[in-house]
Amino acid sequence: MRVWAACVALLAAGAAGCGQSTHDGTAKASAPAPRPTVTVTATTTVTARPEPGPTVTRTKTVRTPGPTVTVTKAASGTVRSDDTGTCSIVSNAGNCYRSGQFCRSSDHGATTTTASGTPITCSYSGSAWRWTYA
Repeated sequence: MRVWAACVALLAAGAAGCGQSTHDGTAKASAPAPRPTVTVTATTTVTARPEPGPTVTRTKTVRTPGPTVTVTKAASGTVRSDDTGTCSIVSNAGNCYRSGQFCRSSDHGATTTTASGTPITCSYSGSAWRWTYA
């Protein structure tokens, strides 16, 4: 901006000097020649961009206790639950078994209930151990 303003001022001074050089050196008694007036206006616009603020993350830990099931294995090989209405033997994922699903080796001959309370037994059926209705 300063360089631009300086160039405009030099141009104005040069124009005033050129006007004087047209005279042959003899001054006339007339009024002095008008001098040009130069007005320079500079405008600068600055856009401020705010820096991003920190991201706030809140962590909430929720603990939900699951049901506690007590399993007792009787001498006859059956398994019964102390809490009626829930399955006493659950899969490795913690789900109740349904009829037709495969049994684990540790459950061969055992009896439990489905999620709805229907009794099922792990028995050998069709070349595999499966849960069947008791």
